[in-house]
Amino acid sequence: MSVSPVADPTVGNLATPVNSSYFTKAFLNALPIYRPSLSPNRRGLEIGMTHGYLLYGPFAVCGPLRNSDYASTAGLLASIGLVSILTVCLSIYGTAGNGPKVQPADATIDNPPADLFTKQGWSEFGSGFWLGGCGGAAFAWFLVSATPLLYLAKIAGGVAPVS
Repeated sequence: MSVSPVADPTVGNLATPVNSSYFTKAFLNALPIYRPSLSPNRRGLEIGMTHGYLLYGPFAVCGPLRNSDYASTAGLLASIGLVSILTVCLSIYGTAGNGPKVQPADATIDNPPADLFTKQGWSEFGSGFWLGGCGGAAFAWFLVSATPLLYLAKIAGGVAPVS
């Protein structure tokens, strides 16, 4: 195997033992953004759920209302606010210029999804991201809010007191 110059030196498609190993390729190709046979809306939904769920904790624990009774609600609202800002950024990226560019196949990603890299696909991705992000933050808020109730149910012998 000989090394030859590439046609476009800005592409950066150099296969290394790290980015072309079986584990790396399997891991990256299993992510929702590259998983085959998913619609752009479903890709956005899965990625948004993860972001909303993970953003809730830092806002609730480290936010300015962390020592008040409203810390969990403030974390929920801050997470939804940031997900909304990120969705606006996705929308701006998708509509600016010619829209998102199709990523060519490289040493790591075998078959990037072409339907995502259109203005319509990117718009569906953004709407799924917003819905999933708000749902993920709400699910995290519910888990934190329901934890004391679950603890009381365990103390009461499996039956929560009715008030």
